[in-house]
Amino acid sequence: MLLQGQTAIITGATRGIGRSIALRFAHEGCNIAFCGRTRSEAMLAVEAELQALGIQARGYAADVADYASAQAFVQAVAADFGRIDILVNNAGITADAAVKRMTETQFDQVVGTNLKSVFCMTKAVQPLLWKQGKGSIINIGSVVGIAGNYNQANYAASKAGIIGFSKSCAKEFAARNIRVNVVCPGFIATEMTDQVPKELLDTWCSRIPMKRPGTTDEVAQVCLFFASDMSSYLTSVVLPVCGGMEDA
Repeated sequence: MLLQGQTAIITGATRGIGRSIALRFAHEGCNIAFCGRTRSEAMLAVEAELQALGIQARGYAADVADYASAQAFVQAVAADFGRIDILVNNAGITADAAVKRMTETQFDQVVGTNLKSVFCMTKAVQPLLWKQGKGSIINIGSVVGIAGNYNQANYAASKAGIIGFSKSCAKEFAARNIRVNVVCPGFIATEMTDQVPKELLDTWCSRIPMKRPGTTDEVAQVCLFFASDMSSYLTSVVLPVCGGMEDA
């Protein structure tokens, strides 16, 4: 097993891409700590699903975009699990609008959640990884952060910021064998896309050279690569997972 006995923190793991990452890591022997704003039914369901795979798993109530909350979350995980080896910053939101209609609140909420959470969690976990002399930080960006997108200036700014932040951290942490990489999904099939009308879905897929959306597990497999020693000499990498989507 690629991650046997290791512990990963995964933010935003109660559904979608985050849940798939948690399951993929658990199948490779990794213990999983994840979080949400509350100990919801969805969190408890994922917790049970992971524990059924024979690994240690626990969901925590935490606001990872709040500095103090992120610090307390990481300290609790370190106390409960004994170590932290991997951090996957996956938590994110959207609040789409054209710039001419976008409110300050929409901008602040998206950048605050998507970008500040990456800073808060990286800041909290870095001393532990530094002491261990090894670790992997995987930040979930987006092809929108590379190419931009209509009506998503706030989201694009947050994801582009993650890329710049990650590349800077990669340089700062490399001497202690802490790797920092970015996975940038394109159009991925999730619970939300299940609600999209077929005509619109077909239009979106027509812009993708591979003519289909990606799956959450395809993103999770790339994250597994970056989490494991298969990528032991890779850091500061920005990898689009988008089926060759235009402008990626």
